Amino acid sequence: MNYAEIKRTDIANGEGVRVSLFVSGCRRHCKNCFNQIAWDFDYGNPFTEEVEESIIESLSPGYIRGLTLLGGDPFEPENQRALVPFLEKVRARLPQKDIWCFTGYTFSPDGHIREKQADCEVTAKFLSMLDVLVDGRFVEELKDIRLIFRGSSNQRVIDVKRSLESGSIVLYLA
Repeated sequence: MNYAEIKRTDIANGEGVRVSLFVSGCRRHCKNCFNQIAWDFDYGNPFTEEVEESIIESLSPGYIRGLTLLGGDPFEPENQRALVPFLEKVRARLPQKDIWCFTGYTFSPDGHIREKQADCEVTAKFLSMLDVLVDGRFVEELKDIRLIFRGSSNQRVIDVKRSLESGSIVLYLA
């Protein structure tokens, strides 16, 4: 997996001060996407163990609330496969940090993604490690700059743990 960017003190992509990892690769290609450069899976730099360790170190200070994954799209299967072992390390070493993720795919509370091309052998595990998921394609015609943590009104901010427990969508109340 490649990554496009790492923001070590981000306040725009989740609650509090966060470390944000922008992965490379997206097949959704939403019209007027804010990060079209990251659609290319080969864009950016390799996501190495050294990069993982530097992100974990950046997550360590008390003022950092958590990690945000976005892109590109973290739910492209090849990205999921690279992110699951990394998230296992984050959860083991920094269990107090929350993890947010943004995707153009659609969450299903049965632990899967509705679009089959993004649902793979690690999807349930990947979802289980997330706290908040912002899902759904960005739709230019539904763009609303008043929305918090999303660009268009069809997108949802989901409490993943509560949704998985209940078997129905539970929206995250920021």
